[in-house]
Amino acid sequence: MLETKSKVPTLRLVALAAVAGILVGTTALYVMGAIDGNRSEEQVVAQGETSCPAQAERLAALDPLIRGDVAALLPAKEAQSVGDLAFRGPDGSDMKLADLSGKVLLVNLWATWCAPCREEMPALDQLQAEKGSDRFEVVAVNIDRGGDEKPKGFLDEIGVRSLAYYRDETTGIFNELRRRNLALGLPVTLLVDEDGCLLAHMNGPAHWSGDDAEKLIEAALGRPAG
Repeated sequence: MLETKSKVPTLRLVALAAVAGILVGTTALYVMGAIDGNRSEEQVVAQGETSCPAQAERLAALDPLIRGDVAALLPAKEAQSVGDLAFRGPDGSDMKLADLSGKVLLVNLWATWCAPCREEMPALDQLQAEKGSDRFEVVAVNIDRGGDEKPKGFLDEIGVRSLAYYRDETTGIFNELRRRNLALGLPVTLLVDEDGCLLAHMNGPAHWSGDDAEKLIEAALGRPAG
């Protein structure tokens, strides 16, 4: 499991990220199909301009905290809603990110074949265990092809207990983020506010159970940094 104070896991994650980027580059050759209900980039931005009026203020509060273990986060360049991103919920039914509105969300796309995804999963689970509430959730969406056996088996093997099981075996959610220039490879992470507005995004892994991540999430929740 990742150790909170050590920088060694962070360095290991960065090294593994290069491998994941190559793997997703090859995977992308067969995940280019159209996704039902997706909108054009112009429509996304147009909706964001009206539905994300407080984004600039939120980003100003977060910007000083994008450092250390979470320094690779990129603040959203333009207002846009990501509430239309679609996947399956823990009960297997279709859902969208908007169904989780009212919470700050850390959305993470992962796969069992992605080494840095596997490496950061215990930290995401720890973050959910410590910070998860009716105001915050880590939404880890698995994009393995095929059935649920392999991803569920992996989560059981490493002792993940706090993360809900979200899934998109079509990889449509990854393709949609790629079309919006938010995804280059795995893992992909989005920080989303209570209204489904994108605050920041990251390609590659991070040490999500460390102090830097905790301060960032506290600020996203509107709490003073400790």
